[in-house]
Amino acid sequence: MTTFALVHGGWHGAWCWNLLTPLLERGGHRVVTMDLPCGDPTADFATYADVVCAALRGTDDDVILVGHSLGGNTIPLVAARRPVAHLVYLCAVLPRIGSSLMDQVADDPAMLDPGYVAGLSEPDRQNRQFWVDAALARRHLYGDCDAATATAAILRLRPQALYPMLQPYPLTEFPAVGSTYIACTDDLMVRCEWSRRVAPTRVGADVVELPGSHSPFLSRPAALADVLLGIGDRYRQPQRV
Repeated sequence: MTTFALVHGGWHGAWCWNLLTPLLERGGHRVVTMDLPCGDPTADFATYADVVCAALRGTDDDVILVGHSLGGNTIPLVAARRPVAHLVYLCAVLPRIGSSLMDQVADDPAMLDPGYVAGLSEPDRQNRQFWVDAALARRHLYGDCDAATATAAILRLRPQALYPMLQPYPLTEFPAVGSTYIACTDDLMVRCEWSRRVAPTRVGADVVELPGSHSPFLSRPAALADVLLGIGDRYRQPQRV
C-alpha cells in the first residue's frame, strides 16, 4: 500500500485536500494530511518538515510526498530525513539551494505571475505576516473553481508568516529521490512556462501538465487523483518480505 502525504502551501491547511483524499483512498491507498504552522512567525521550513515527519511517524508504507505551492519547499526536507518513494511538486515554488525564497522571487521574476506578487498585502507592522485578499485569491489561486468552492476556500485562508521565506534554504543538496512536477497550464501564480524550464534542471523532475489553475485539488480533483495514482503505481517499491 502507498501512503500519500499531502503537504499544503501557504495560507492553506489540511482542509484543502478534502475533495482529493477520498479519491486516493478509494484506490486502496492511505492518505496523511497535516496543518503546518503557517502563521507562526518563528517557524521555518525545517519546522514545517518536523510536522510532516511527525504525521508520518510509524508509517512503513511506500510514501509519496505531494507538496503544493509553498509546500514544494517542505517536501525535500522531509525526504532528507526519512525514506520516501517519490516526491511530487504540485504547482510548486521550487527551492533554490543557498537562497531564501524572497531572494529567488527578486532574482527570478519569471517564476511568479507579476499580478499575484503586486497584489499581496504589505506585511504587518512587525513584518511577520502577510495576507492574500479575496479578489486576488479568487483570480490567482482558484481561477477555475466554481463560485461556491472558491468562496468556501477563501473563507478558510489564514495569514502566512514571512519568516521561512527569509531564511536561506537549509539543504546543501537535494535528496536522491525521484520526483515529478505537476504543472497547471493556466496557473496564474506559479507560471507553467517557468515550471517546464526549471523543474527538470533544478530537481530532476519529470513534468506532467494538467489543464487549469493553481488549485487542481479543488477544481479538478478526479483528474489530479488519476495522475497521482499513476505515479503511485509507477514508483511503488518492491513488496517487502
